[in-house]
Amino acid sequence: MHTLVRALFCAFLFIVSTLCAAQGIVWHPWSDAVFEQAKKENRFLLLDLEAVWCHWCHVMDEQTYHDDAVMKLIRDHYIAVRVDQDARPDLSRRYEDYGWPATIVFAPDGAEIVKRSGFVAPQRFASLLAAIVKDPTPVKYRDSEAPKAFSASPLLSEDVRRTLKKSFTESHDFKLGGMLQQQKFMDRDNVEYALMLARNGDRQARKIAAQTLTGSLALIDPAWGGLYQYSTGGDWKHPHYEKILFVQADHMRLYSLAALALGDRRYLDAAKKIYDYTGEFLLSPEGAYYVSQDADIVKGRHSEDYFALSDTARRSRGMPAVDKHLYARENGWMLQGLAAYYAAGGEAGVLRRAITAARWTLQNRALPGGGFRHDHTDAAGPYLEDTLAMGRGFLALYQVTGEREWLRHAENAEGFIQARFAGTSAGYNTAAKGGTLDPLLQTDENIMMARFANLLARYTGNDAYRKHADYAMRFLVTKQVALKRRSEAGILIADAELAGSPAHLTIVGAKTDPAAQALFASAQGHPEGYKRVEWWDRTEGPMPNPDVQYPELPRAAAYVCAQNRCSLPVFTGDELLALAQRLSK
Repeated sequence: MHTLVRALFCAFLFIVSTLCAAQGIVWHPWSDAVFEQAKKENRFLLLDLEAVWCHWCHVMDEQTYHDDAVMKLIRDHYIAVRVDQDARPDLSRRYEDYGWPATIVFAPDGAEIVKRSGFVAPQRFASLLAAIVKDPTPVKYRDSEAPKAFSASPLLSEDVRRTLKKSFTESHDFKLGGMLQQQKFMDRDNVEYALMLARNGDRQARKIAAQTLTGSLALIDPAWGGLYQYSTGGDWKHPHYEKILFVQADHMRLYSLAALALGDRRYLDAAKKIYDYTGEFLLSPEGAYYVSQDADIVKGRHSEDYFALSDTARRSRGMPAVDKHLYARENGWMLQGLAAYYAAGGEAGVLRRAITAARWTLQNRALPGGGFRHDHTDAAGPYLEDTLAMGRGFLALYQVTGEREWLRHAENAEGFIQARFAGTSAGYNTAAKGGTLDPLLQTDENIMMARFANLLARYTGNDAYRKHADYAMRFLVTKQVALKRRSEAGILIADAELAGSPAHLTIVGAKTDPAAQALFASAQGHPEGYKRVEWWDRTEGPMPNPDVQYPELPRAAAYVCAQNRCSLPVFTGDELLALAQRLSK
């Protein structure tokens, strides 16, 4: 009898332990409540910040977070929180240098103890968790301390500007293109800055741009189009196969700019392949854009053999998952990419697709006052980047259509940003409220904000927008911020744009006049990236920024203003582009 009882008891323990092991880690959503729970239970908080498209996130979930030792340590000492970084722009921007996956361990009061980047193997991860329990002293990282004071000037000091220019050149791989590092990808700011210098006759910058643009062509999927995120191994031949909407949108934009600036047809063809891919795989039935397509056909399993197949063969084996969230931020990015592609290629369908996405986002993601939610509902927020991306997208649409509706939406977005995200003394915060974590000033977002507000000021003549651009720049040009990363070409671009005036092309004529329509279409082909293109139909009233007085003529005409002077009228597209090129130099 005792033997039977003992056997039943052992069987019971086995079942319980098996059920506990099967239960695994209990994952919580990110909230202030989990920190309160951590305080009450005297536990650490473990944040797993992942991406649904990320191969190594799948591997870490399968191997590390299902390891018995890791699971026990977490159950005994931690509260585990898992977040899809695409769903939380504030956390994504805060920890993007550590992902993906990013692992952050917090004390109950929200103080960061440890940050780890990428996949961590089970045994090493268990050792890390145990070491934190034994000694929770926070590790000091380079980014642990934010600047205590900001620059009084919105422009770079000469010494910081020299250092940034030197870093821009020295970080470039003059053999293969891209930056000198193991991951090869097209850094948007480096390429855009190189194109800006190349237009002014800098041959070395032209080489930098062309090498990277050409190298990145190897990342275009030969079967479906679209661009893989990056390549490992220090070359362009070993891609990671995820396709993220931001990468598609920004490469479409850059390849379109490069096609105009460098006159290379391959770049416009590349933009078309990206456009075709997003339309086939990432475009929703409503006309808005999805977030990403996974790197793996089976999560956690490398998929080189799958992506080596033809379209038909791939489809016979199944389709990598598409994240079908419809975020305002992602659609704002696509508006910018589509507008640039339309300007370079002139296909009417591209513009229709951009306007459809813009109207869907206005109808389904808009907030009172000109801002935007991230998703249909947000657990937190609003986030700076949704409204900023949409504002920039609206301004891009105004540039390629001349329709004042889009300029009005851009101004509304700028006003919402100023009201909700301005920092206490400089810069703009990633989120309107920080919760347990203090609001963060992030470099990339402030570069975009400075450029957006400055160009909006040029289009409208509203000096308040220029002051907002200066406010972002005072954070960016602070030495501790400007020199934080290996290369910071985006700050150089913003600095140059605020210090100078954009190329200014104006069409004067009725919007129903085919001659005016042809001139406006030609103006889009001016290769200058920093430009102000306007269409004045007198029936619409005064120009939004009437800083130039144009004469009344009996037919449609175009004017170019640059270097504090304006041209005589021209009447053909070829004359307009030749004049714009000459005056821009």
